[in-house]
Amino acid sequence: MHRRVMVVDGMGGRIGQEVVSRLRAAFAERIEVLAVGTNSTATSAMMKAGANRGATGENAMRVTVREADVVIGPLSAFIPNSMMGEVTPAMAEALALSGARKVVLPLTNPRIDLVGTTKDPLPHLLEEAITLVASILSEEV
Repeated sequence: MHRRVMVVDGMGGRIGQEVVSRLRAAFAERIEVLAVGTNSTATSAMMKAGANRGATGENAMRVTVREADVVIGPLSAFIPNSMMGEVTPAMAEALALSGARKVVLPLTNPRIDLVGTTKDPLPHLLEEAITLVASILSEEV
């Protein structure tokens, strides 16, 4: 059985689309990519990038995260009411409480500042994130 990586995004889905594209380049079909968007535009963008399955909204997030071995997405996906209100408190809670390993990109709302992280450009952060996913997936289960 394939390991399952859930990619979470909202707004226009451009970050999730890039994550899915990089996961496909790194793992081809050796993993199952589950795309869950806070809206249909984000889900559609991730599906076009090569996700195996996609779903949209709060209930999809709460159900699908139970299937994931790894969840990857921006930090704002874990913050209630972020992404201009697209992330519901139930979505953030489901992600945060999931038993899946989380690979979180330090991208947040403008009113949150992270310390202890680098201000690397997004392409560098994505490269580091995909390397971390590879390391997690290579660990024995």
